[in-house]
Amino acid sequence: MKKVLMFAVAGLFVAGLASCKKDYTCSCTISGQTTSTPINDAKKKDAQDACDALSTAASIAGGSCSLD
Repeated sequence: MKKVLMFAVAGLFVAGLASCKKDYTCSCTISGQTTSTPINDAKKKDAQDACDALSTAASIAGGSCSLD
């Protein structure tokens, strides 16, 4: 019984890790023009880092980006 319970907990843990990734959209506005960049199959922190990098590039042109 302990082995069954241990495998069930391990299975839920692995499933939980796999479900942390999803699709995000980084929306950037530069000179009144809005563009959306998809960030697929990423963890939220990784998607935020990618959007921050886009925001850094957009800030050169006076724009900004945000993660949706």
